Amino acid sequence: MKKLYIVILFCSLFIITGCSKDFLKSYDRRIVGTWKITDVKRNGLGGSTDNLPFQAGTFSFNSDGTLTYENPAGESFQGTWNIENKPYNDVYYQSLEITAINFTTQQVIGEYYDDMDFTGTDRFKTQINQGLHTYVTKFER
Repeated sequence: MKKLYIVILFCSLFIITGCSKDFLKSYDRRIVGTWKITDVKRNGLGGSTDNLPFQAGTFSFNSDGTLTYENPAGESFQGTWNIENKPYNDVYYQSLEITAINFTTQQVIGEYYDDMDFTGTDRFKTQINQGLHTYVTKFER
């Protein structure tokens, strides 16, 4: 029986040390890096994804709250990002706000995501709630 405890302890230790510890990091630290939009969907009644400013492209989130966004046409935008921990009915959720400017064309784009959730080490999704519909945007490294 003692050998069984040692084997279980060894296996548990091996599994714990081998797993990624990203889930222990704050969202502010987990988002740092380069992310690509992989999917945008609308759920519910009404609305259209055509009006969303970020439907595709690549983001580089920096630890100082700045970002670079490149759209599919190759246009580059510079901007800022901010994640806030917001309470709603005794439940806390993370909101993500992004603002970016193309200094060549002076175009300003931005979005406020009501909720964001890391679904893995290299994946997160955001959600915009508008009336009877919700927009879900998925990001991957």
